[in-house]
Amino acid sequence: MTVLPDPPPDIAPPMDDAPVSDPRARTHRPAWTGRLVPFGAGLLVMLVVVLVAGAVRQPAPALTNRDVQVAIASALASQTPGPPASQLVYQAIRPSIVLIETTSPGAAGKPASGEGTGVVVTAQGEILTALHVVANATAVNLTFADGSRSTGTVTGRDDARDVAVVTPDALPAVLVPATLGNPGAMQIGSDAYIVGNPFGLYGSLSAGVVSGLERSFRDPVTDTVHDGLIQVDAAVTPGNSGGPLLDSGGRVVGIVTALINPTKQDVFIGIGLAVPIDAAGGGAGLPPY
Repeated sequence: MTVLPDPPPDIAPPMDDAPVSDPRARTHRPAWTGRLVPFGAGLLVMLVVVLVAGAVRQPAPALTNRDVQVAIASALASQTPGPPASQLVYQAIRPSIVLIETTSPGAAGKPASGEGTGVVVTAQGEILTALHVVANATAVNLTFADGSRSTGTVTGRDDARDVAVVTPDALPAVLVPATLGNPGAMQIGSDAYIVGNPFGLYGSLSAGVVSGLERSFRDPVTDTVHDGLIQVDAAVTPGNSGGPLLDSGGRVVGIVTALINPTKQDVFIGIGLAVPIDAAGGGAGLPPY
């Protein structure tokens, strides 16, 4: 009897013939099944790549001329500085500025004409100005910012402070009272602006700083001493009298009353004086500010 040798222990029967319960068959199946996982993941990756590539290939919408202009305007606007403070101050006060023209008795019986500035300070149209502008006037003519004209009447005066109130006989279609500020907040070095009508040039602006506080001035005509004045180096020339002194916010903090010139000529040499608005308004019969 021939005895066949046992198969070598390291040779496994083919997997197709191995029973399900054969441990060696279970050992090989995960290796075969595992090869499907990378293949499926590869298909998913390829699908994502195709979709992304398709999205990338979508053409961008064409820019219109308007799109380009808007982009340029936006870029320029972001680099353009804002307007200077003096420009904002002028825009705030100009609608309230009034040109005052007067007629008064002159030498040899001939009438004399004069010019000055006023500023609208109430909703009723009352105009604050320097008293010496209208003190001896037999006729007062007013020109408002919109070009409309009216005659006016002096309804309040304070000789000690050289301020007066003029009430127009007819109001303009658009009336813009000025915003009043706090003169106590002004310090030496604070920005100072004056808007008036020098030599009849309507709505002229000059700028400088507060150069002194609590100044006194003796009026060479009336010999009256005015004190508590604000000194500025913003230009004050004939026609500016009665105009507003403004702070950096465009608020009225004073009424221009005089310029100082030792030569006794109406030429500005660097020193102008203004009555603080609280004293000016109260002295002229207006509510205190």
